Amino acid sequence: MQTELALTDNEQNTRESIRRAVTLLQSGEVVALPTETVYGLAADALNAEAVEKIFAAKDRPHFDPLIVHVPHKNNLWEIADIPADISKTVIQLVETFWPGALTLLVPKKPVIPDLVTAGLPTVAVRQCDHPIFHRIIKNLGGPIAAPSANLFGCLSPTSAALVLDQLEGRIPLVVDGGACAEGLESTIVKILPGNPKPIIQILRPGPITAEDLKKFGKVVFLDRNEAVEDSAPEAPGRLATHYAPRKPLRLLTKPEDFVPEEGKRYALLSYRGQEKDGYLLRHDWVEVAILSPGSGRVAEAGIRLFHLLGQLDKLEIDEIIAEPVPDRGVGKAILDKLRKASVKG
Repeated sequence: MQTELALTDNEQNTRESIRRAVTLLQSGEVVALPTETVYGLAADALNAEAVEKIFAAKDRPHFDPLIVHVPHKNNLWEIADIPADISKTVIQLVETFWPGALTLLVPKKPVIPDLVTAGLPTVAVRQCDHPIFHRIIKNLGGPIAAPSANLFGCLSPTSAALVLDQLEGRIPLVVDGGACAEGLESTIVKILPGNPKPIIQILRPGPITAEDLKKFGKVVFLDRNEAVEDSAPEAPGRLATHYAPRKPLRLLTKPEDFVPEEGKRYALLSYRGQEKDGYLLRHDWVEVAILSPGSGRVAEAGIRLFHLLGQLDKLEIDEIIAEPVPDRGVGKAILDKLRKASVKG
């Protein structure tokens, strides 16, 4: 299969790319589309045969559920059966964060094929905040299933070039919408009834942080040690090993943890690139990639994470060594990705 790259660099090309993408989606094909988080591999969410092509193109196991994107926030109620005891909180979150990088795990309606949800009674839903994706899903007129447009377990792509690096020859079309603004997959939450406040359980940390959510309920994190190895996770991104470059990666907790092996070549993924943090002078690194140069800002680090990991992955090295980042805000999502990419799982 030859993979076509559709451009959106001017309005004429954009219209043609949107038309091409919608035509393919309507015919039951898969298309890589830009979102504000990472590029997604899209198919008509109501067409099980089309959704099967997502799993095939990604080599994704069928026990790992997919995220469904809706054209408008009101479409949530067409595919989800929202219980009365959490409906107020669902409405508040949707009104506040949609369109945006927040995914809600809610009970599904039968219209969503079991293949999309790995046979689970819940579906992960969000409304994307990317103008190209929005125009495509609006023209399609229905929900789109779209996990990240990568090979299963590998780095999530934040540009069309990175999609092609993994999926060229596997899918018919990649719509190039430029670099993704957020750079990290959406935050996934499940809402539970609680007294006096509802409980907002973060299943996968992402750009929408605990601080953003806390005014809507009591925010708790699902224990990262509860990640599963080979059985159906409750939501995407819950597997113990994920988001991994081809080169081995090791996440350190302190500089003294790094002891180089003779003859091996190492690259450093640094948080802010400052000598006082103790990592830069620890070794004669082949390459140093800095997530947030200077003062260190976790939001900037999140945007650059997958891009820089992709660059390091192309080097002639034996291992990528990653510095820790602050365990707060978006930093929790970065650490989640680095832990799952690590050779230690």
